[in-house]
Amino acid sequence: MSSVPPPFHLAVPVDDLSAARQFYGGILGCPEGRSSEKWIDFNLFGHQFVVHLGTPVGQPDKNAVDGDAVPSFHFGCVLEWEEWHVFAGRLTAQNVDFIIKPKIRFEGEVGEQATMFFKDPAGNALEFKAFKDASQLFAKD
Repeated sequence: MSSVPPPFHLAVPVDDLSAARQFYGGILGCPEGRSSEKWIDFNLFGHQFVVHLGTPVGQPDKNAVDGDAVPSFHFGCVLEWEEWHVFAGRLTAQNVDFIIKPKIRFEGEVGEQATMFFKDPAGNALEFKAFKDASQLFAKD
C-alpha cells in the first residue's frame, strides 16, 4: 500500500457554473479540467473536484468547535503548513468573505491546526486546514 493516499473525488451542486468557474478557477486558483454545459472538473490541490449544475445544499446546521460556529456540512483540503499560510494570505488579499477567518485552532494541544472557512458563490462551505505536525491529522487526545 502506498504511503501517499490516492486523490479523492467530490462533486457538489452549484446554481451558477460561471460564478463557480470564477470562484474555483479564478479566486482559489484551481486548474480547470474537462467540462460541459452542466459540470466543470477542477484540480483542487491534486484532487478531482466537480461542480454540477443543481440545487445547492445550503447551510442550516452549525456545531461549536473550539469557540467557533462550524458549518456541519463542509469540505476542503488539508494543506502543508507553509502552503496554507500562502493560500490564506492570497484569499485575504482578494477580500474573501470568511465564515471563520484564518486562525490557529487547538493551540498547544493535540491536533493543533491552522484553519479557515468560507463559502463559494452557491453557499457551499469550505474549510482549508494545515497541521503544524502533520502526523497529528488523526491523533487522539
